[in-house]
Amino acid sequence: MSTTEAKARDGQAVPDVKTAMLGFLGEFREFQADIKSKLHNQEERLTMLDRKTMFAGRPALSTAAADEAGAPHQKAFESYLRSGDDDLLRGLELEGKALSTAVAADGGYLVDPETSAAVATVLSSAASIRSIANVVHVESTSFDVLIDQGELGSGWATESDPTIETDTPQIERISIPLHELSAMPKASQRLLDDSAFDIDGWLADRIAKKFARAEAAAFINGNGMDKPTGFLSHTVADNEIWTWGEIGYIATGVDGAFGSADALIDLVYALGAEYRANGTFVMNSKTAGTVRKLKDADGRFLWSDGLAAGEPARLLGYPVLIAEDMPDIASGANAIAFGDFSAGYTIAERPDLRVLRDPFSAKPHVLFYATKRVGGDVSDFAAIKVLKFSAS
Repeated sequence: MSTTEAKARDGQAVPDVKTAMLGFLGEFREFQADIKSKLHNQEERLTMLDRKTMFAGRPALSTAAADEAGAPHQKAFESYLRSGDDDLLRGLELEGKALSTAVAADGGYLVDPETSAAVATVLSSAASIRSIANVVHVESTSFDVLIDQGELGSGWATESDPTIETDTPQIERISIPLHELSAMPKASQRLLDDSAFDIDGWLADRIAKKFARAEAAAFINGNGMDKPTGFLSHTVADNEIWTWGEIGYIATGVDGAFGSADALIDLVYALGAEYRANGTFVMNSKTAGTVRKLKDADGRFLWSDGLAAGEPARLLGYPVLIAEDMPDIASGANAIAFGDFSAGYTIAERPDLRVLRDPFSAKPHVLFYATKRVGGDVSDFAAIKVLKFSAS
């Protein structure tokens, strides 16, 4: 009698070899599938890690080292400026970084956010109308300003008399188109290859200086043709007969000179009370040198310097902005402006800034063509007055 038969006769279970093998193979397949899944996940993690470290380099050993190395998007942007390697920027787009967005039409890229912020900071702090004007960010090609010119009618009513219809205000619509402002600094390819300095900072500084000069001139004297419309480009009319669409002026009483300091006081009070509280004088350095010498009837200077560093000088108690694009004192010149520019002048701009790298047009130099969309115009003609150096 076999051993198997004996065990069966004793009541013990007899294992089925075929069933046991099938169970073993099933468990082995599950184990194999689990191992393959883990290996696949590990491979994906390693691939993602390789993509990230391709730009970030080895992990820094300390916080200071990490700060010196810079963020991945900064390193990629500097590499782009040095070499024009578009794959670096596209790689960061795949990683979801906010460094750049390709401009399909011309292959341009948005400037690194920190560079754009640095440009905006310099523009805001520059001696320009921008620092006192109303600045808005738009995504369209123009910006519309609605101005209420008239007063809403009103009247006294009694308990029994019928209400009388009153006048409705007049709404003026001013459209400010956006124009393209450009700058094109250049550097030699060797300098870009070998330099260890902050390329982001250098580029931001060069762009900001060129933009600041171009903007400052346009916001005052721009003719509106492919550039903003300056407030002095509008028709200037005697404040006594001033109408909407014109800038009112006060005459000094003497052609090409001050008749007396009273002209400045007349200029201040030519502005409505609602604007005067936020008024600012605007003039160039040469005019400021003349105004600084003026005294009142008691021999006191009308001009006073700021009491703290960074504070503007004041004239008759109002701050003074030195804008070099204002005209010099001359016959018939509108050399001094006074007004609430936050209400009177609006600057509309797109928040993005683009840069194109051109290594071919000026060999051995590399050109960086930066563009920005900006527009400006008078948004309230009642908020700005000028002092005209004329007899009447």
